[in-house]
Amino acid sequence: MSSGPQLFPASPWVPLKMSPFDSWGLFMAFLALLCCPGSGKEAFEKPTWTKQLVVESGRSQVINCSASCTQPENSGLETTVSKKLLKEGAQWKLYEVNVSQDTILLCYFTCSGRQEIKRFNISVFSPPKQVLLTLQPTFVTVGTWFTIECRVPSVAPFETLTITLLRGSEILYNETLRGTTPSPQEAIVTHNTTALRKDGHHNFTCQAKMDLQSRGGHLIHRVSDPQVLEVYEPFQDSQMAIIIAVVSVLLFLFVASVLLCFVLGEHWRQRRTGSYMVQAVQRRLRCATRHSLHEQKWPPPRATGTQRGSLALWSSPG
Repeated sequence: MSSGPQLFPASPWVPLKMSPFDSWGLFMAFLALLCCPGSGKEAFEKPTWTKQLVVESGRSQVINCSASCTQPENSGLETTVSKKLLKEGAQWKLYEVNVSQDTILLCYFTCSGRQEIKRFNISVFSPPKQVLLTLQPTFVTVGTWFTIECRVPSVAPFETLTITLLRGSEILYNETLRGTTPSPQEAIVTHNTTALRKDGHHNFTCQAKMDLQSRGGHLIHRVSDPQVLEVYEPFQDSQMAIIIAVVSVLLFLFVASVLLCFVLGEHWRQRRTGSYMVQAVQRRLRCATRHSLHEQKWPPPRATGTQRGSLALWSSPG
């Protein structure tokens, strides 16, 4: 077998409709090969082989249909989807196909009267381009329930997608979706759990993996932005309440003691001021009484003549 050109990378699709009459003969030959394997060994140089291919939705795929001989008598590509012949050589042809759903391509060629068929199984997929994680609620106490929800918009096929919920590097929940999806849909996974003390010290993330290796593709991996859960402990809350209550009582007692000291000081000051005023009034009254008595005795009364004579006689000696 002479070497031919290898497969070209994918390029933008250019739709081209095919004639249904061209595919009828090929499909009948293919069915004959499946139904009559004995005759197939005589008619075919080698058995039909199958190749798995994956094509992202919205993109095209280039198919290299090459023969095993240098001068094939007849060759082509049969499919139910649109195709376009890009290039061709003596023993090869390059086609660009545009597929919107899973399909089968049959590449055929005839060498010295013997026909060979190559089968391509095309799987269309929509990869996870965005992963969204939400926590409800974001403020919880230890032991209470909260919900972790992860959404992957516009993804297909579901059966190849695995969604994992993580706390730090620890796996909390893991689910591989089931069911076929003819068109891209949103994948949603929810998980309910109770809040732990350590939840407040780790980030929560959601990881989406699409495994296309069994279909001829590769592993696609996407991770959401990290989310934080704020966790409060009931003991800390009660302790804080006790501290607030004690501080409030102490503040009240302090204010009450200040007011009581002020009232007592004012009362004591008023009492002292009142006693001083009474003593001052008493002193004034005594002074006034003495002054009035002094005025009454001074000057002394004048003596009469008889009184002066008698006084003179009384005061003279002998």
